[in-house]
Amino acid sequence: MSELKEFGLIGMGVMGTSLARNLANNGFKLALYNRYEKGVEEQIAEKAIAEHEELNTAAGFEDLQKFVDAQSTPRKIFLMIKAGPVTDYVINDLVPLLEKGDIIIDGGNSLYKDTERRIKELKEKGLHFIGTGVSGGERGALEGPSIMPSGNAEAYKIIAPYLTKIAAKDKDGKPCCTYVGRGGSGHFIKMVHNGIEYAEMQLIAENYALMRYAYRMSMPAIAEEFTAWQAQGLGSYLLEISTKIIQQKEDGEYLIDKILDKAGNKGTGSWTTDAATDYGVPSTVLTSALFARYISAFATKRSNYETYFALDKPTLENLPAFEELRNAYALARMVNHQQGFELMNAASETYEWGLDFSEIARIWTNGCIIRSELMESLVEDFESSIEILKTESRKSFIISTLPSLKKVAATAIYTGISVPCTLSAVDFLNAHLYNYPTANMIQAQRDFFGAHTFQRVGDSTEKFYHFEWEEF
Repeated sequence: MSELKEFGLIGMGVMGTSLARNLANNGFKLALYNRYEKGVEEQIAEKAIAEHEELNTAAGFEDLQKFVDAQSTPRKIFLMIKAGPVTDYVINDLVPLLEKGDIIIDGGNSLYKDTERRIKELKEKGLHFIGTGVSGGERGALEGPSIMPSGNAEAYKIIAPYLTKIAAKDKDGKPCCTYVGRGGSGHFIKMVHNGIEYAEMQLIAENYALMRYAYRMSMPAIAEEFTAWQAQGLGSYLLEISTKIIQQKEDGEYLIDKILDKAGNKGTGSWTTDAATDYGVPSTVLTSALFARYISAFATKRSNYETYFALDKPTLENLPAFEELRNAYALARMVNHQQGFELMNAASETYEWGLDFSEIARIWTNGCIIRSELMESLVEDFESSIEILKTESRKSFIISTLPSLKKVAATAIYTGISVPCTLSAVDFLNAHLYNYPTANMIQAQRDFFGAHTFQRVGDSTEKFYHFEWEEF
């Protein structure tokens, strides 16, 4: 082959193919590789090139050595493959074929701890590893995703022209791609992005359920209300697609009623919850969204319980006004976003990543799944504080809408509609805004049965005490 390609991509699945097309549409000459598995995966890269006209300058390979040899140095190889052991297998096959200074970019949903390890291992071999979060789904990958690379800053400068070119653009035309920071920070913030996404999806589902089963609204009426929310400062990609979903019909019936009440997950939600426990951050809304999916997985069990108990479904006459429902949703979302960014802040301090939260919010204003009007407002908020609930501009809104959130939560409790994220948001705010002591009882219990000691109110020495409790 006479012409060397400037950029390589491994993994021609849906996301990999879409990213390859995006790169080609932006004028880059590509080497594309997909594994060969007889009778299962054969000539995948070549078939993609034949199918998509924009890939006509690309070269497809099933031989890894030929794929590597087809690229100019330093090689820039983007991995779009399954996270976990598969990524390690491919890296191990690649490393002997590469030269010092070559760059591997992992665009999969890898665990950030794996990324930290891979960076160190490849550095010893003279290679660069850039852990890169990519959000936007198939369409975003093709038209412009949000991209979150981290690792060696000098190596990033080499690949920046490619990543920034294919990224979505914010309202000012700047690419939704930025050097996030050192180590595995890129994959960490993508993981938290997905955690926030879980809760955003769950909150919409909860409000849909309230409208349909407590308010007994028709699908067109729910869609109309969601559309109004879009125009009232609550605009987001997820709310937009949800509005379309509830209007979709198949054979004259609403498609959503034909879909099983059982949601899956691919791991990033679990990792976010693990990170929250690792760093001691109360990411309660995010965690509730994950466990809502776990509960949904027991669809048959839940159905059996419903049949066994055969309870009447309570109804309420005096339901919260739609404005209260909307305000409750808006406030719960604020809690969700604060928890997500506080989790990133805890990890940043632990690993000394130096994350710029205003910049992270900016690259999440377009291309990614959680893009929204709220995210756009956070760009400015995070310039002054990580605690968006304490910003002066939001104080009056929180005070005025908290009663609405409580009222909506109470409505759900009474009618039997499961709204775990809404309830978690209420509880988080109750714990912070009223601060009725409960942990003192827990500390006393621990000292009583296990002599674990406790601290005393007003003791500036922060000394720990043990009390000889009386057995009555």
